[in-house]
Amino acid sequence: MDWSIQDIARIAGTTSRTLRHYDAIGLLKPSRVGGNGYRYYDRDSLVRLQRILLLRELGLGLDAVGRVLDDRTDAVPALRDHLQWLRAERQRLARQIASVESTIHAVEEGEELVAEQMFDGFDHTQYKEEVEQRWGKDAYAASDRWWRSKTPEERAEWQARQERLAADWQAAAASGVAPDSAEAQALAKRHADWLADIPGTPGYGTGAPLAAYLTGLGDMYVADERFAANYGGASGAAFVRDALRTYAAAHLA
Repeated sequence: MDWSIQDIARIAGTTSRTLRHYDAIGLLKPSRVGGNGYRYYDRDSLVRLQRILLLRELGLGLDAVGRVLDDRTDAVPALRDHLQWLRAERQRLARQIASVESTIHAVEEGEELVAEQMFDGFDHTQYKEEVEQRWGKDAYAASDRWWRSKTPEERAEWQARQERLAADWQAAAASGVAPDSAEAQALAKRHADWLADIPGTPGYGTGAPLAAYLTGLGDMYVADERFAANYGGASGAAFVRDALRTYAAAHLA
């Protein structure tokens, strides 16, 4: 079974002109061309188009999309990685939707706002025992004082920074770049800088976390599915771990 270019344009929410452009640059060739000159697309073409659209939503340019498709020719593992990322995004967005709905209701009804509901999505106490076991009670106490001293606006800003970083990690992993690439190493530096801003972090006050701390976190991201979910699942977390190891070896003590 195959579909005409008009059918695909309608179903995928794109245009025939876009599909012809994808053909012209070699990104998506039709499976056949009819005697009337019409392009037709088969099952494999549809799978490839879905991957293209997913990568485009991650912000990749057409050249980068082409490189990813060339590097990862097996569609199923690549789509599984995308699926993990989409599920994590769905959970994050569901919590944000519930938070905004709660705020709207409180404002309309004149009720008191509950900051914990407004900024649901970051519970800084949920890993208390693990932090104390790994890095000591002083480390947790320092970070806890720092967090509680922030205004709701500052907490929201910090949470947004963390979410942007996680989303950029996921996009980089999905793009197929290597952990030691310039793009991945720039993210590793952002990650290290982000951690260095948190009191109680080993190395806090020196401008950078300790190498052992950074690489230990990378290992934990892979070992613990709760953390791995922030990076699109196990494969994304492994990408982050490898990039952090490379960065720590080159730049941290």
